[in-house]
Amino acid sequence: MTLMLCPVCRHDDTKVIDSRPTEEGATIRRRRSCPECNYRFTTYERLESAPLLVLKRSGERVAFDRNKVATGVQAACKGRSVSDEDIDALVDAVEEEARAAATAGNDVTTSLIGHAVLDQLRRLDEVAYMRFASVYKNFDGAADFRRELALLKQT
Repeated sequence: MTLMLCPVCRHDDTKVIDSRPTEEGATIRRRRSCPECNYRFTTYERLESAPLLVLKRSGERVAFDRNKVATGVQAACKGRSVSDEDIDALVDAVEEEARAAATAGNDVTTSLIGHAVLDQLRRLDEVAYMRFASVYKNFDGAADFRRELALLKQT
C-alpha cells in the first residue's frame, strides 16, 4: 500500500474523506485530510496513457502539462468566483480537445491549447477570459481590449 504524504507537514498517513469518479470514470478524485495538521487537499488518480505532445512555435515538441494550463487559468481567475472544480473541469475539457486532435492525426499546437482555453473561459467567466486573452494575445493597449471585447460580445 502506498501512502500519500501531506503537502504541508509531510505526515505519511493521510485519510481519504471522499472519493468519486470524474471525467466519465477516467479519473478518481480523492479529497484527503491530514490527521496531523488537519490540512485538506485533493488528489487525482488517472490511467497513464500515451504522452500527449504539444508542438511549440519553436518546432520543439513537449509533453502536455495540465499544471501549466491550470496555473494560467488560475491566474486569470484570481479574485473571481470560479471554483477549483470549475478550473479542473476546464483543464479536462482542454486536454480532451487536445487528445481528440492528436487522435485525428492533427498536430497539437500551443495555439490549439490557447484557443481551447479561451473558448472554455468565454463560457466560464468573461473577466477571466479578458485577462487570459490579454496575456495570450499579447495586448499592447486599450484598443486591443476594445477589439477583444467586441469579439466577446459577438458570441
